[in-house]
Amino acid sequence: MRLNNRFFYLLLIVLVALVVADGVITRFLIMHQLGVEANPFLKAWVRSDLLLVLKLAGAAVAAFILWRIYKMRPKVALVATLIFTAAYALLIIWNIIVFYISTGRIS
Repeated sequence: MRLNNRFFYLLLIVLVALVVADGVITRFLIMHQLGVEANPFLKAWVRSDLLLVLKLAGAAVAAFILWRIYKMRPKVALVATLIFTAAYALLIIWNIIVFYISTGRIS
């Protein structure tokens, strides 16, 4: 059974958008001293505009690799992409919760 190419392509776009959104939200939280960067590799870049470029470039490379895998092993690529998408969605939810707790909107 061949999976729908459009669905997978859309899922990759959502994944890239979530990765970039994670960068934007993380940078906002750090610039307003509402949170800290937990990733030691990104700590040095989080206050720089380069963070978003790195996030976008990394997400694009990952999407390209997943697309290549999809052509050979569609189910493996789909499962991996769904896991990554869910993980980034949870990261964004976590960041939003941190924002609301640190601003006192949730006690």
